[in-house]
Amino acid sequence: QVQLVESGGGSVQAGGSLRLSCAVSSYAYNCVGWFRQAPGKEREGVAYVDSGGNLAYADSVKGRFTISKDNAGNVLYLQMNSLKVEDTAMYYCAATYRLLGDCTLAKADYNYWGQGALVTVSS
Repeated sequence: QVQLVESGGGSVQAGGSLRLSCAVSSYAYNCVGWFRQAPGKEREGVAYVDSGGNLAYADSVKGRFTISKDNAGNVLYLQMNSLKVEDTAMYYCAATYRLLGDCTLAKADYNYWGQGALVTVSS
């Protein structure tokens, strides 16, 4: 069982920055990542990091967002720079222990979820 608790959401103007944090309760995962869901839209993958430190990003956030973990691996971060209005969404951290294959940005592949943190970007 993995418990995840997000923090750090808020409101910012376009072009600004925010950092989200996710406290992770255990090490029973090998894929951990960030997802987001805008009003009226499907939840989409934003970024993940696997147990080997490999990273992946959605095309929409490449070059603007950075995913990282603290040295102990207990906290997951998402540094969001150059924020756009279209980045407005509820952001979730998620984790899973994947038995076969690489980690993905598909929400169906993750079975542990946090409660979400709201990010609002205004023009």
